[in-house]
Amino acid sequence: MSENATLPTLGDLAWAPALEHPELLAEPVLAALTTWADADPRVASQVAVTEIDPEHAETATLNELHGLPPEASANCVLVAGKRGEDERVAACVVPASTFADVNKRVRKLLDVRKASFLPMDRAVAESSMEYGGITPVGLPEGYRVLVDSRFAEAGTTALMGSGIRRSKLLMPGPLLCSMPGVEVIEDLGVER
Repeated sequence: MSENATLPTLGDLAWAPALEHPELLAEPVLAALTTWADADPRVASQVAVTEIDPEHAETATLNELHGLPPEASANCVLVAGKRGEDERVAACVVPASTFADVNKRVRKLLDVRKASFLPMDRAVAESSMEYGGITPVGLPEGYRVLVDSRFAEAGTTALMGSGIRRSKLLMPGPLLCSMPGVEVIEDLGVER
């Protein structure tokens, strides 16, 4: 998409420019998008937000209800592991048609003996985001952001949390892959 490309849309949801709707974004997400937009003008025109029923925030339910393809959904899970006293935390972003292989692939990427999902209360507290709305946009400093390389392909979209359960973000996959701090990883998601 070019700098002046139209706002992405998906399914039957009503999309609008995310930066024009701060009420639909968690504070760290808004701050990160604003900073990113200062460096990359595509963010203002290519990152969309839509309001959803928070009862339908889970990927499978949202996709079924609104006719969204699972491969467009960018599921974000937070994972941690230790190497000695050094804790390593990462966000793993994979298509909903796959899953993050925490015990093998992610553990090796973090170079830790054992990796596991961050407990929900800790993930919510540290990210300042709501459970079911955690997104790779606006995570704390020091978190690695690992994104499956499938999102780097032209024509892909990435549907993800907005930091709150009552809305979703949508952007071109290649734009997500260009977000500051993102590491694009081949085959991060394993086919179900």
